Amino acid sequence: MNVFVSDTFNSLADPKMPFLSAAIDPVQVQECLIEYLPTAQNNHLQKIEVIRHKPGRRCLIEYQLINYQGKTITLIGKVRAKGTDFYSYELQKSLWESGFGEDSVDGISVPEPVGIIPEWQMWLQRKVEGVTFTQCLTQNNGVFLSQRIAEVAHKLHTTNISLRRSHTMNDELRILHERIPLVIPKYPQWQERLEKILEECDYLENNFTETNICGIHRDFYPDQVIVNNERLYLIDLDLYCQGDPALDIGNFIGHIQEYSLRVFGDSEKLRDLELSLIERFVKLTSDDFRVAIEAYTTLTLVRHIYISTLFLDRSFFTESLLNICEQRLKRIRNL
Repeated sequence: MNVFVSDTFNSLADPKMPFLSAAIDPVQVQECLIEYLPTAQNNHLQKIEVIRHKPGRRCLIEYQLINYQGKTITLIGKVRAKGTDFYSYELQKSLWESGFGEDSVDGISVPEPVGIIPEWQMWLQRKVEGVTFTQCLTQNNGVFLSQRIAEVAHKLHTTNISLRRSHTMNDELRILHERIPLVIPKYPQWQERLEKILEECDYLENNFTETNICGIHRDFYPDQVIVNNERLYLIDLDLYCQGDPALDIGNFIGHIQEYSLRVFGDSEKLRDLELSLIERFVKLTSDDFRVAIEAYTTLTLVRHIYISTLFLDRSFFTESLLNICEQRLKRIRNL
C-alpha cells in the first residue's frame, strides 16, 4: 500500500494516546475507515498527516482518500486523550441536520460529521475548503463579511439544541483570576496595575445582568469561521454551551482588536469591521446587547494580557494590552 504518512509532531511518543500508532498506520486506517464510515466505501487511502497535536490532550489527523474516478475526499479525525468526544460529534450532527447542512439556503454550514472510530477515541468530519476569516480581515469585502459573521452567530444562537453545559460571566472571571496572577512573576512592576484590572473586571459582574441565555460557541473568533466564496463554515464547537450570546460577539471583537494591535500596531485599525458586526448583530437581536458586548470584549482583551506572555512575538504587546484594558475598564465604569 503506497500511502504518504507525515507526523512532524512525533505523536507516537505520546503515552496518553498509545493508539495513535494504529491511527496513522495505513493498513489499519484503511480497514477502520471502511468498517466504520460509509463515506469511505470504494475509496482508497492516499495520505495520512498529523496536523495538530497537544501532548496528553488532543490530536488532529487528516486522511485523504481517492475513488476510482480520481475524486478526493479529505477527512479530519479529532482524537481526545480522555475519551471519545461523543458530545461534540452529536452536537455537530444535530446542527448539520438542523439547517447547517451543505445545502443550507443562507450559506451558513458546519462541516459534515461522518462517524466515530471508538478504539482511537476519534470522531471524524469532512474537511471544508476555504480560508479563515482572519485571512479576510484586510480584504476589501471585510465589512460585508463581518456582517455575515453576525448572521453566523445569530443562527447558532437561535438554533434549539439541547444543552448540558453552561458558561457565565462568573466563569469568565474565574479564568482571569487564574491566569492574570501568572503574569505577575514575569512583570512584578505591573502587579498593582494587574490586581486593579481584576478588581475592575469583578465590578463588571456586580453591575451586569445576563439575559437571553442560549446556546453559544464560547470560543468564537476569526479562525473559527471558514470562508468559501459565498458559504461560511462554523468550526470547532467543542466548547458549545449555554451562555450569553454577547460573549460570542465580544470575544470575536476582542480577537480582532488583539490581531489589529499585533499586525498594525493599532487596536482600532479594523474598527469599521467591528462596528459593522455589532450593528448587524443588534439589528438581528436587540440594541440592549451593546453594553454586554463591550463588557465581554474587554474581558477577552484582559485574557490576552496573559496569552501574550506565552509567545515571544506577542510579548512585545503585553504593555499595550495592559494600557488598552485599563482605558476600557475606566470607560465602562463611567457608562
